[in-house]
Formats: sequence, C-alpha cells, structure tokens
Amino acid sequence: MEPVRTCVGCRARAPRSALLRVVRVDSSLIPDVRASMPGRGAWVHETSECMDAAIRRRAFVRALRASGPLDTQTLSEHLQRNG
Repeated sequence: MEPVRTCVGCRARAPRSALLRVVRVDSSLIPDVRASMPGRGAWVHETSECMDAAIRRRAFVRALRASGPLDTQTLSEHLQRNG
C-alpha cells in the first residue's frame, strides 16, 4: 500500500506518487522530483492552483519551519516546464 500525504495547497490527501515533494535549500524552494533529498519536505499537487494557494497561505513557510520568506522562482520554473 502506497503512503498517503497531504497537499499543503488544497489540504487534500493523495498518494505520495500524485504529489511533488518540495524542500528548502537556504531560502529557496526546490522541487524534489525523486523525493530523496535530505531534510524536511512539504508535499503539493503539481498544479498552479495548489502551488499558488500554498504560497498565498504561507503553507510552505509553516510546513518547512522557515523563519522568513522563501524564494519561489525555482519552483515556478519547474511548474512552467512540467505543467
């Protein structure tokens, strides 16, 4: 049975394979496509609606326990390439 995770954007539960893991490297959000990077991760659907909701609600900051704003440029570029 596949593990279930919660999307930080829409708060819906989904199988791990249906979500994208995002990690924080310094103050940037980096997509972890293989879900193998070390550290704390946040899970999100790979849609612009869920990404925008997570950024607007500061869900990545809370989920990754960051103390300040996070740079979302790398994450946005990934979404544009794969979305």
